[in-house]
Amino acid sequence: MSSKANGAKWPTYTLLIGIVLISIFPLYWSIVVSSRDQSSVGSYPPPLVPGGNLWENLTAAYEQGNFGLALMNSVIVAGSITVAVVFTSTLAGFAFAKLRFKGRDALFGTVVATMLVPTQLAIIPLYIMVTQWFGWANDLRGVIVPALVTAFGVFFMRQYLASAVSHELLEAGRLDGASTWRIYWNVVMPLARPGAAVLGLLTFITYWNDLFWPLILLNTQNPTVQVAIANTAGGIEVDYSLVLAGTVIATFPMVIVFLLLGRQIIGGIMQGAVKG
Repeated sequence: MSSKANGAKWPTYTLLIGIVLISIFPLYWSIVVSSRDQSSVGSYPPPLVPGGNLWENLTAAYEQGNFGLALMNSVIVAGSITVAVVFTSTLAGFAFAKLRFKGRDALFGTVVATMLVPTQLAIIPLYIMVTQWFGWANDLRGVIVPALVTAFGVFFMRQYLASAVSHELLEAGRLDGASTWRIYWNVVMPLARPGAAVLGLLTFITYWNDLFWPLILLNTQNPTVQVAIANTAGGIEVDYSLVLAGTVIATFPMVIVFLLLGRQIIGGIMQGAVKG
C-alpha cells in the first residue's frame, strides 16, 4: 500500500519541481546576464553559466542608477503604504464585516466597484491634484498618500474577518463593557494577524515593484528602485547587462523578505485556520 502511495507521489513531485524551475529561471537568467558583458546577451546559444563580471556590473548599475537613494526611497514608500493599508483595511474590514450601520452594504459595494476602474483613467486628475493642489511634484508624499487606503485591502480583510471573528466574542466584549475601539484592538486585531500578514506582504511587494505612478511623478534625482531601473534602461544604446544587474539589486530585498517571513506567514495562516 505504501509503495503504491509513494509511486503515486512521483508525478506530483515532478510537476512541482518543474513549476519551481520555471519560476526561478527568470531570476537565474538575470544573474547570468548581469554577470557577463553586453555582447553575450544576444549570443547563440545563450549562456547558461554565470560569468565573472557580476560584481563589476552590480557596482556600475548601483552608481549609474543612483540605487542607494532609490532603495531608501522604495523602503520608505513601500513600508509606509504597507503599514497604512494594513491598519485602515483591518479597521474598515472589521466595520463592514461585524458592525451594523445604515448604508453598510451600499458603501461596501461602492468600495468594491472602485476596483473595476483602471488606474490609468485616474492618472491625469490625480497628477493635477498632487502637483497643483499640494505641490508634491518629485516628492515621495505624492507617491505615498494616494495609496494609503486600497479597495482591495478593505475587501480582503472584510472577507477574512467575516469568518475569523465570531459574533460571540464581540458580544462577550460588549458585555464586559468594552468600547468598539477596544474590542477592535484587543479582540479583532489578534485574530486578524494572519490575514494582515498576508495583506502586508502583498502590499509591500506591489508598491516595491510599482513603476507607473512613480515614473510619472518622480525624476532621476529622486527615484524608487523601479524608476532607477527604467532610467538605466533609457538612452539610445541599452546595456542589458547593467539593466539586469539593477534588477538583481531590486529583487534581492524581496528574496530576503520571503526567506525571513514566508514561513512565519504560512504558519500564521495555518494557526488561524485551526483556531477558526
